[in-house]
Amino acid sequence: MKKCMAFLFAFTFLGALPIFAHHSIALQFDMTQEVEIEGTVVSMEWRNPHAWLQVEVTADNGDSEIWQVEFGAANSLYRRGWTQGDLPVGAEVSVHGLPARDGSNTIGAEDVTLADGRTLFAGSRQ
Repeated sequence: MKKCMAFLFAFTFLGALPIFAHHSIALQFDMTQEVEIEGTVVSMEWRNPHAWLQVEVTADNGDSEIWQVEFGAANSLYRRGWTQGDLPVGAEVSVHGLPARDGSNTIGAEDVTLADGRTLFAGSRQ
């Protein structure tokens, strides 16, 4: 009985701990296609486990759309030479990456080209 109670306690305790898992990029993004958007930076969120860029893009019909651009962790961007000043609100950018499988305005970034011609490698496809 004591073994059973110890097992139940351990199972309950371990089950209550947060589980950290990471999804495969291939589950969310279509690895067989590529997409490129051009637009204006609305915001950049430097956070973990993924940094996010929001870009306002003019669609083919002339309407404005907000696109979400997913990167790796903020720390990985810093290690690739990115700084928080690289993507200020209002900056013109071109983003190249993988389209979302669900058809949403979401991209798994591969690189971002700034108005001054610099290209920042996202390193998301690993």
